[in-house]
Amino acid sequence: MIRVMLVDDHTIVRMGFRMLLQSCADDIEVVAEAPGGEEALAQIDTVLPDVLVLDLSMPGMTGLELLRRLKARNSRTRVLVLSAHEDTAHPRRVLAAGALGYLSKRGAPEALVEAVRRVAAGQRYIDPAIAQKLALAQLGDEPSPVDALSEREFEVFVQLARGAGVADIAAQLKLSASTVGTHLYNVKQKLGASNQAELTLLALRWGLIEA
Repeated sequence: MIRVMLVDDHTIVRMGFRMLLQSCADDIEVVAEAPGGEEALAQIDTVLPDVLVLDLSMPGMTGLELLRRLKARNSRTRVLVLSAHEDTAHPRRVLAAGALGYLSKRGAPEALVEAVRRVAAGQRYIDPAIAQKLALAQLGDEPSPVDALSEREFEVFVQLARGAGVADIAAQLKLSASTVGTHLYNVKQKLGASNQAELTLLALRWGLIEA
């Protein structure tokens, strides 16, 4: 059996994923759920799932931050990110951070079963539509300005674009407010933005957040 843990802040979404996996696959068992990164970290060493199905945009600890902490722990759990983000920046970042798969929440239901099986076997799985976007982006003449951001700067940028304040981001990422402020300064310099409103507009334009 493939042991799966679901991490998503929406209870109804987790319920839907659980029903889908357990009704469509007799080799998959959902052994745990968590509404956020902190709760997932508290359970994972006890539950020992084979695959973590992870949302990116959650209150508190983000999915990207959870990935980073799992990597620091040398966790053997493999990660499949299931996200509403269909841009190219998010999948590139999470795959670089250690996720084996990236699936769009808008994908076909049966794709989730296939993705879980592939990731459990140690294979990569990328949503076909997103894989095509990534391939086309590689062929582009000019890199996206977002590519110039470090991992931390990217996280700070997305959180700020969603309306979070410096203190909130510092608490979520377990950084000092001054460190977040430094990241914010660097983000503004690299993206040519002067305030939070402009950062939000840029994130909307590049499809990193939804209106």
